[in-house]
Amino acid sequence: MRFEVLASSGAARLGLITTPRGEINTPSFMPVGTQGTVKAMSPEELTGIGAEIILGNTYHLYIRPGHRTVEKLGGLHGFMNWQGPILTDSGGFQVFSLASLRKITQEGVSFRSHLDGSSHFLDPDLSMEVQHALGADIIMAFDECTPYPATREYATSSLELTTSWAAKSKQAHEKFSELRDVPPESEGRPSLFGIIQGGMYRDLRMKSTEEITSIGFDGYAVGGVSVGEPKADMHEIIGYMAPIMPARSPRYLMGIGDLKDILVAVEAGFDMFDCVMPTRNARNGTLFTSEGRISIKRTEYAEDNSPLDADCGCYTCRYYSRGYLRHLFLAREILSMRLNTIHNLYFYLEFMRNMRKAIKDNRFSEFKRKWIETPW
Repeated sequence: MRFEVLASSGAARLGLITTPRGEINTPSFMPVGTQGTVKAMSPEELTGIGAEIILGNTYHLYIRPGHRTVEKLGGLHGFMNWQGPILTDSGGFQVFSLASLRKITQEGVSFRSHLDGSSHFLDPDLSMEVQHALGADIIMAFDECTPYPATREYATSSLELTTSWAAKSKQAHEKFSELRDVPPESEGRPSLFGIIQGGMYRDLRMKSTEEITSIGFDGYAVGGVSVGEPKADMHEIIGYMAPIMPARSPRYLMGIGDLKDILVAVEAGFDMFDCVMPTRNARNGTLFTSEGRISIKRTEYAEDNSPLDADCGCYTCRYYSRGYLRHLFLAREILSMRLNTIHNLYFYLEFMRNMRKAIKDNRFSEFKRKWIETPW
């Protein structure tokens, strides 16, 4: 993986990540393909709307169908017929979300499957093994996602665990690369990103940054945000974190999908984002437009023959009316999920494309001012 900053507008960066499977223009939004699919979308449709990278989920694919099965069927790229880059998370966030089903130790996490209650143990070594078997282009170090709220004592312990697991993840990454006969600098070698934790404590975030960067990774991510904390606290973390992260590496803000939060993060200097927000909202009938967020099930759209968004060039907006989209949603037709998802993802990716152009033209502040007041 190579990363270069092509232009800037203030601290906002226009960048390019180059991988053997394609280029990723940053700032970038990654659609989430939890179970080897971005819900309601085919890979060809994702390519058609401009997706350059998608995110796969280590925990879910480990549980079902199993990483060895995916590996035998061509890795995640062959399995789901996606030819572009894939980033896989470490499984840490899903373990975090299984609070009632897991136990954390220095070695790793014991947990029970949310599907059948079967017992499992996930540690840095297995996380790397699974991600290598999936064949991802960018893999994440195993971490503990610090919950909110968390005492300073807990956040410190969590930070120490994340640092320890990061070092073990890098060692395991090297081991599995050697087992697969993939030498350093090889095109077939996945890139490894480290994750910075520390909860809501600025000094702990600084400490985590120093420790994770001293281990050395291809890129760096901030985890443990958007876990229930007030927006003001999230934005404060975003503001002081980006400037202290390595400037020559991609900066990834994990799990962020609110467009106002993305604007704040890009302004600070972050490059990569992911979230289920556009796809999940689409399935629930909430759609993003140039005038703000709308709920398509509202009665006012029953006889509305206008497109969802007159300024949008997606397939849904070119061919279907608000009235038809409302009918499909209320009738619980499968087509409703597909058309809504196509629109929401297109809107997000077009938003990022326009943002990149604004950075290139050195007018990001103007772009932010235009969109920050939109009723999302």
